[in-house]
Amino acid sequence: MNPTVENIFITKTRREQPHEIEVAKLEAGKGISGDRYHERALESLAAGNLAPSNHISMISKEELDSFLKRNDVEIDYADFRRNVLISGIDLYKLIGKKFTLGSALCQGIEDCEPCAFLAATVHRAVLPELKKKAGLRAIILEDGDLKIGDTITAIGD
Repeated sequence: MNPTVENIFITKTRREQPHEIEVAKLEAGKGISGDRYHERALESLAAGNLAPSNHISMISKEELDSFLKRNDVEIDYADFRRNVLISGIDLYKLIGKKFTLGSALCQGIEDCEPCAFLAATVHRAVLPELKKKAGLRAIILEDGDLKIGDTITAIGD
């Protein structure tokens, strides 16, 4: 099974409920066009500063499904507040590696740890159970488009 993009979510503001989009424009050094982190990057660059390196976050559908089953809860994937829901790949193997996401070139930077806000708004078990399973934070190296159904491919594997 090829690693596949299942959902794409963005938020315009910090506490806004993420909403799904079908197609996204990924901009190098900035993030997903229309997402709050993209806007933050534009503001930083306009002020003469470097853009933050939190362009995009991804999470494994399999990890979320396992969490939901263990806790016998129904929670929308968007509530976990990651930009891209991926199936069919261990995202942690992409830390420090380049990969294509749709037609964009990205690089895995670090684990995207769950936070207290997620525990408070989603489920208290988020912090202990999704530690080291909550996803991947990546930077966008080259512009590209992303749509539901696209694949993710590690470079050099």
